[in-house]
Amino acid sequence: MAGPEDDPILEDNIEAEAKSQACVSSSGERDMAPSAPGPSIRRSGSRPQLDLSKAEIQGNFEERDPTILLPNQSDDISHLALDIGGSLIKLLYFSRHEEDYSNDDDKRKRTIKERLGITNGNLRSYPVLGGRLHFVKFETHKINECLDFIHSKQLHRRDPYPWSSKTLPLGTGVIKVTGGGAYKFADLFKERLGVSIEKEDEMHCLVSGANFLLKAIRHEAFTHMEAEKEFVQIDPNDLYPYLLVNVGSGVSIIKVDGEGKFERVSGTNVGGGTYWGLGKLLTKCKSFDELLELSQKGDNSTIDMLVGDIYGGMDYSKIGLSASTIASSFGKAISENKELEDYRPEDISLSLLRMISYNIGQISYLNALRFGLKRIFFGGFFIRGHAYTMDTISFAVHFWSKGEMQAMFLRHEGFLGAMGAFMSYEKHGLDDLMSHQLVERFPMGAPYTGGNIHGPPLGDLNEKISWMEKFVRRGTEITAPVPMAPSKTTGLGGFDVPSSRGSPLRSDASALNVGVLHLVPTLEVFPLLADPKTYEPNTIDLSDQGEREYWLKVLSEHLPDLVDTAVASEGGTEDAKRRGDAFARAFSAHLARLMEEPAAYGKLGLANLLELREECLREFQFVDAYRSIKQRENEASLAVLPDLLEELDSMNEEARLLTLIEGVLAANIFDWGSRACVDLYRKGTIIEIYRMSRNKMQRPWRVDDFDAFKERMLGTGGKHPHRHKRALLFVDNSGADVILGMLPLAREFLRRGTEVVLVANSLPALNDVTAMELPDIVAGAAKHCDILRRAAEMGGLLVDAMVNPGDGSKKDSTSAPLMVVENGCGSPCIDLRQVSSELAAAAKDADLVILEGMGRALHTNFNAQFKCESLKLAMVKNQRLADKLIKGNIYDCVCRYEPPSLSQM
Repeated sequence: MAGPEDDPILEDNIEAEAKSQACVSSSGERDMAPSAPGPSIRRSGSRPQLDLSKAEIQGNFEERDPTILLPNQSDDISHLALDIGGSLIKLLYFSRHEEDYSNDDDKRKRTIKERLGITNGNLRSYPVLGGRLHFVKFETHKINECLDFIHSKQLHRRDPYPWSSKTLPLGTGVIKVTGGGAYKFADLFKERLGVSIEKEDEMHCLVSGANFLLKAIRHEAFTHMEAEKEFVQIDPNDLYPYLLVNVGSGVSIIKVDGEGKFERVSGTNVGGGTYWGLGKLLTKCKSFDELLELSQKGDNSTIDMLVGDIYGGMDYSKIGLSASTIASSFGKAISENKELEDYRPEDISLSLLRMISYNIGQISYLNALRFGLKRIFFGGFFIRGHAYTMDTISFAVHFWSKGEMQAMFLRHEGFLGAMGAFMSYEKHGLDDLMSHQLVERFPMGAPYTGGNIHGPPLGDLNEKISWMEKFVRRGTEITAPVPMAPSKTTGLGGFDVPSSRGSPLRSDASALNVGVLHLVPTLEVFPLLADPKTYEPNTIDLSDQGEREYWLKVLSEHLPDLVDTAVASEGGTEDAKRRGDAFARAFSAHLARLMEEPAAYGKLGLANLLELREECLREFQFVDAYRSIKQRENEASLAVLPDLLEELDSMNEEARLLTLIEGVLAANIFDWGSRACVDLYRKGTIIEIYRMSRNKMQRPWRVDDFDAFKERMLGTGGKHPHRHKRALLFVDNSGADVILGMLPLAREFLRRGTEVVLVANSLPALNDVTAMELPDIVAGAAKHCDILRRAAEMGGLLVDAMVNPGDGSKKDSTSAPLMVVENGCGSPCIDLRQVSSELAAAAKDADLVILEGMGRALHTNFNAQFKCESLKLAMVKNQRLADKLIKGNIYDCVCRYEPPSLSQM
């Protein structure tokens, strides 16, 4: 499969600089003398332990959730592994950050942890905690560039165990390598880097790498029929047995029965080498890629004998053969009086490709049938993400199995051997990782494109932006997704979305990008999901072309406003303007790539797009673009909160409950991610808009389960239902949304004796409130309300007036605590398969989940089922979403109450 060299949106996160740089001497030779050791590093432990107040984004920050680099932080590289084949070098390396647990000493967090029953012992000890796996490719004939890369990051100077940060003396290092190059280049590695190569068995590495990736990455496998990719969810507990078909020069067919249990059961000498060898002889092509590219323009019917050629253009329907079925590859050459030069090289290449691919597919199917296997995974140099190759293999398997089997391919297939070699290190800690503990990100990957290194590794963000500007101006060096034309900037935030596809169609144009794998063992599956296996967070399916084009356009149109806001948040400095323009170019490039190849980054949903935008902002050091806006709206909302609470307290229970839900829906209008709402903000103050929104709250709403919720809360016929034990309130926007909407609702639960946990983002996203901001907001609200004050004290939110949970003399026996936990992400949406350990612990005793806002209740989780009661509250602020989801109009409201899933009752 094609890898990082095919796209600038690569695997490498280009973060902290290596401890030395390869320098070019006057003679042109590279001087590899190591430089002095770099500074020590510090890092936040995981997403639930982030401390944004002390954090500063440095270098290339491409993360969504778990890693914020502190000011004195840099990468600590641990070790690497390689798979050196005849054509490509696949390099995999691991970077680790030292843990910083200073936040654990914070009294407020300790109080919340005590109440939730969280102890350090709850977290298993992983050597790879918080680390990253990076994937890089080089052409084998450019091995010196690979060695330069290793040296520039000092990968060869690290102890070969991920938990160690020791720098080894020259001549003592060992690198795990598989493939033929482990033998061929052993002396070169010793000479250039002073390290020894430890050779690993090629087949064992291949299987080991496949096992890990199939179990650990949720959408690793996909099918490919008629140019359409469809990702397949593999149950890690039901992976074995399967057939692994590795198509290199020849073909090895391996039956895999479990970890370390495999057998080569078959194979053929007709493989990629056959295609390349015959193709070179028959077409004079100079490279494998050139031969594949020829096949894109070929017509095999000019040289292959088809069933229709034998039966007068008719199908042979009696045995199920269509007229276009190949009866004999190259069969027409027998009867035609032509010489080799009379045939087009393009047709020859396509005929060869079909002949070999069909045979591989048929042999693989027969072996699967022989062993009673239903799953066949294909990989190897011959596949390379080439769309037509995958299509022909898929067709063969489908045809011979009569549709009962599917050929499947792997996103990381080119890195199976390198992954397996990495797994051969002792105590690497990866075996126990699950798919919810891996987060894949796709930073802009300068300067590694096309298999070439365009200059030395980048030391800081300024160098990265310069690199982007340089190649955008040159316009010819890089294929999509980096913009091809010079920027047509018309002012701050004004730019055109790149429309160029770059160079002509490549043989690997359908290739899937390989990102950086972030290992976050503290992530957990939300324990209240009714069925995590069938849970799908995304409500909108972006595999539909119309939906995809619409939402990509929406994000593109919103981009100028976002850039303006981000730059303004940092004072409009020249540095901020330059970073803003770079962000705009980078995110436009992502959108262009996804428009061209929707599956480039794996399975695509609207939540993934919104998350990608936030990651891209952080990559260019915009930590909180809406910071000043949030502060202003918080202050304005807190000023009117006392009047609202007084109004609520004057009502009876039934009227108050309705007013509270109306207040949540009305306040949810404050969403800076909605174009319609942004236009509203320019026409009035926050309070004017809130009052207008509340005045328009007329039932019935478009989705209206309020009566069922009221009955659960208040009862009927004089019968009072039991109170909820603990409610999890997933909050959305800052300002009126949380202060005038969700806090009063939380107060109502508290006065009824229900524990309340406010669940907020770990990192900023648009104007969403974060868990770090909530304590100050609650403290401001508590000045006007005794209920909130007592609850906040019990929940550890008021640091100066903390109540010890074990000190019964200081707490009101009728009071319930108000707590805040981080959700583990930094996106407007939430995938409940990956939440913080704090949130998972808080969910343990919860019997009510309230999801509020478009991102968490509509874009994602609208159809989510829970083991407990759930309430989804949102105002729809997009007409297309209203049409698609509720067959309604913009500003329609959703109040969806659901009892526990029937499967849990």
